[in-house]
Amino acid sequence: MSRQFRVAVIGAGIGARHVEAFHDNSELYRVVVVCDLDQARAAKLAIAADAVVEASYDAVLRRDDIDVIDICLPPHLHLEAVEQALRAGKHVFCEKPLVGSLLDVERMELAAERAGRVVVPIYQYRWGNGLARLRRLIAAGVAGKPLVASIETHWNRYPEYYDVKWRGGKATALGGAVFSHAVHAHDLLTFIFGPVRSVFAKIATRVNPIEIEDCAAICLEMESGALVTSSVTYGAAEELTKLRFCFSDLTAENPGVPPYRPGEGAWRFIARGTRRQSEIATALQDFAPGQESFAGLFEAIHPALEGRAALPITLKDAYRSIELVSAIYHSAASNAAVELPLRPDHPVRRGWADLLP
Repeated sequence: MSRQFRVAVIGAGIGARHVEAFHDNSELYRVVVVCDLDQARAAKLAIAADAVVEASYDAVLRRDDIDVIDICLPPHLHLEAVEQALRAGKHVFCEKPLVGSLLDVERMELAAERAGRVVVPIYQYRWGNGLARLRRLIAAGVAGKPLVASIETHWNRYPEYYDVKWRGGKATALGGAVFSHAVHAHDLLTFIFGPVRSVFAKIATRVNPIEIEDCAAICLEMESGALVTSSVTYGAAEELTKLRFCFSDLTAENPGVPPYRPGEGAWRFIARGTRRQSEIATALQDFAPGQESFAGLFEAIHPALEGRAALPITLKDAYRSIELVSAIYHSAASNAAVELPLRPDHPVRRGWADLLP
């Protein structure tokens, strides 16, 4: 019988989505505590989860009926909250964007190693049946070599979005559209096409009067030689996250909507060259759909918490994601291409706050 891990959800904003996903895996997880400075919001979520409310994070950490701390706080609070949870002997799930520098990721890795606990970064977009079908086709040899890809992270944020004050500040959000939201689409890019070799980027603040970027144009060269363009904005009239991958024998694209679940939906797979559509159908004929988004991620983590499997996503994945963000910001500030991986003495490894527009 699988062990049921007891969870404390810290932050009742995006934490509400997490609670739903834990409920979808109720044989694997039980939400015991909800903690949020907004007591009314915490109470509402706790009732839905059949959990209790704790007013302070310190009180949560002192409890002996918690196995996992699920951190759903603003980015500038992540590092300290994760380290406190590890010192308390808890496993940690932590929302994106994880931290504001590569040095902070390394610090978090060291803290987890010392505590003998795991820290799982939240990249739930990897869990989508459309994306899983594409990975099946690649593994079956149907796709061929990667050629080019295009990404559109075109979302809409009006001024009232920033009424939640931390969202628009350098010191609290730590970064803008590249860091907070396009980070997911770029993670899917490397999940499919592999590592990035170099990046050239331009960023700007064009949509709202905030301290961080809300538009970007990015050109990437992958280690495979494939070329990629990424367009990012918070000023789109119609929200979408559009991914299109062109391989030598296959083109794959997602529907673009809903914008916050790009790995899901009715992906199109189009044969090219000597390949035929029948080969695609054959490779996918026994595909078994699984849980998607947060529910799929939490289900996939569980065997690792029990010690029966490796973690499906780790701080190493978060490191590569933050390294790409670092390179994008440095490229935009220096007006030059940046090679990856970053050299150990590269100054942007300490953070990019002074590089934001």
